[in-house]
Amino acid sequence: MGKTYTMLEAARSARASGADVAVGYVEPHGRIETERLLVGLEQLPFLEVRYPRHPAARVRPRRRIGAAPSILLVDELAHSNLMDGEPKPRHAKRWQDIEELLAAGVNVWTTVNVQHLESLNDVIAGITGVRQQETIPDRIFDQADEVELIDLSPGDLLQRLNAGKVYAASQAAAATEKFFREPNLLALRELALRRTADRVDAAARAYGNRERRLKTLVGARSIFGGRDAG
Repeated sequence: MGKTYTMLEAARSARASGADVAVGYVEPHGRIETERLLVGLEQLPFLEVRYPRHPAARVRPRRRIGAAPSILLVDELAHSNLMDGEPKPRHAKRWQDIEELLAAGVNVWTTVNVQHLESLNDVIAGITGVRQQETIPDRIFDQADEVELIDLSPGDLLQRLNAGKVYAASQAAAATEKFFREPNLLALRELALRRTADRVDAAARAYGNRERRLKTLVGARSIFGGRDAG
C-alpha cells in the first residue's frame, strides 16, 4: 500500500521542520524508492546478533532510549522478533518493544496492515482462507494518538505488485494468485475503511464528552464560586 514510503515522506517533512527524527527499523525490501527516502535520515546503530540456524550474523536495532529522538520510526508493528539469537531480544513481539519505547517517553511512528488486527483474525481467515500468524492486540491500535489510512484501489495495488514494488518479482505472481486476489483486496479495503471510521467516531464522541464536562464545570463554578465566579 506504500505505508513505509508514506511514513518516510512524513518523517523527512518533520525533519525539515526541525523535528529530531531517527530511524529505528525500516525494511526497504530492496525498493529503490524507499531506500532513497532513507538517505539523510539518522539511522540508529545496529546490534550484531548471531543465529544458530543461519551461518551469517544478522542485526537488529540497538536501543538508544537514553538519547531518544523526538520521533522514532519502527516499521511493521505486527512482526515478531526472532528469539533464537544471541543476545536475545527482551520481547517476542515488536509491539512490545514499542510499548517500552512509549513508556520511556519516545514518540513512535509505525505501520501495520488491517489483517493483523487481532479482532479481525477470524474475519480475515474467512475471506482470504489465510489465517494471520502475527497479530497485534486491538488496544495497541486504539491507543495510538493518530492513525492515517493509506488507501489504494485494488487495481492500483495489483499494479504495484506486478511492478515489484511490494514483493520481489519471483514472489509477486504467487501473491496475486493467493492472498492478493481482487475480491480479497476489496474486502480488506472495506475493513480498513470501517475500522478507521470507527476510530474517528470514537474520538468524536470522546471529544464531545470532554466538552460537556468542561461546560458542566464552568456552570458549577458560576453557581458556587461567589464573587470570584466571573
